[in-house]
Parts: sequence; structure tokens; C-alpha cells
Amino acid sequence: MAPSPDKYSVLLPTYNERENLPLIIWLLVKHFNQSGHDFEIIVIDDGSPDGTLEAAKQLQKIYGEDKIVLRPRAKKLGLGTAYIHGIKHATGNFIFIMDADLSHHPKFIPDFLKVQQEHDYDVVSGTRYACGGGVHGWDLKRKIISRGANYLAQVLLRPGASDLTGSFRLYKKDVLQRLTDSCVSKGYVFQMEMLVRARQFNLTIGEVPITFVDRVYGESKLGGNEIISYAKGLLTLFATT
Repeated sequence: MAPSPDKYSVLLPTYNERENLPLIIWLLVKHFNQSGHDFEIIVIDDGSPDGTLEAAKQLQKIYGEDKIVLRPRAKKLGLGTAYIHGIKHATGNFIFIMDADLSHHPKFIPDFLKVQQEHDYDVVSGTRYACGGGVHGWDLKRKIISRGANYLAQVLLRPGASDLTGSFRLYKKDVLQRLTDSCVSKGYVFQMEMLVRARQFNLTIGEVPITFVDRVYGESKLGGNEIISYAKGLLTLFATT
């Protein structure tokens, strides 16, 4: 069987993920090596004070500079700009975006690859809310907030995807570039706008069921400010799309 000509770039924005980074990278390397596909992992650290970048440098020595690419930034500048920064340095023709805190398990990557290859989708989105997906480790309050936010987005925006607020996705590189160029949102709303814009552009979207697991190490970055920002962003998208 001839090797696939495709290469997959994984964008890993990090902030205070020193304890999680070695394990998520080990898992990514393991599952990509098993799949036989060429890959690179681009770590975009936003000036983490906990030594995340130093840990990444050690991992780069272990796995090689061709597999672990470090593209740090001086300070926390937001998720959307982290992806834009990562795209500039990605050499793959496909790009995975995912969280570095182990909430997105790399074991689902073969499912993403299979679904994309079978249907040539522009975007494949991991979903917690359909096809057998789910969540582990959240309390009732967090589940209600997440479900409520996703339901409200479904009603107002009708995006054609079941999980708007998730951030485990596979994009064709040119598609991701087009979407990031068109998006105006910051933070958590950015993920939602990406799928709304994809619908606007008549791009094809596939879904893969995933199990989201609450972070093992570190603190969740979801707080009151993010919830308020989400509500404002949702209303803005409703008014402008």
C-alpha cells in the first residue's frame, strides 16, 4: 500500500499546560505513527509562566524538530490569533485543532481521518452531542451551561452541525485559512463562528462522535467573562449572518 501524500499539522495552543503537554504529545505521536500518516505538532505557547515552553523544548529533543515545531508568543493573545499564527507555520495540507489539556483524546484521530477521506469533507468536527458522543468529569452546572449554550446557538444560527462550541476539528488547510480570514470573533466564540462561516460558504461538514473528558491537571479557563463574551458573540453572529 502506497503511503498517503497527505500531511497533518496539529495546532496545540497552550497556556500553563506543562503537566499535560508530555502526555498529549506522546499520545499524538503514538496514534499518528499507528495510522501511517505524516504529521507535525505545532505548539503555540502564549508566555506560560509555569514552564510549558521549556517542557516543549525537551519534547522537541525527544521527538525531533520535524515533528515538534515550537512557535511561541510573548503573551496571551487569544485562541483565534493562535490558530492564525499556527497556520502560517503549518506545512501540512490538513490541520487538526484540539486542546492540549487531554480533554480531546488523540484516539479519535483515526475516526476523523476515515470520515474525511470517505467523503472528502472540508471540515470534520468532533461532537459531544450526537452519534454517541458524550462528556465525562463535568458537574451538573457545567453540563447545563454547555448544553444551554449549544442549544441556543442551534436555535439562533442553524449551523448544520450538532456541536458548535467544541474545539476538536480537522480542516483542509486552505479551508481553515479562508475561515480564519473571515472570522471576527475572539476566544470561545471563535469556534462557533468558524462553523457558521463554513455554512455560509457552502462548505461540507462531517461529524465524528467524541468523548470530552474534563482536564486532569490545571484549572479550567472557562469563567464568567468567557460566558458573557459568548453571549455577546452569539447575538452578534445572529444579527450579522
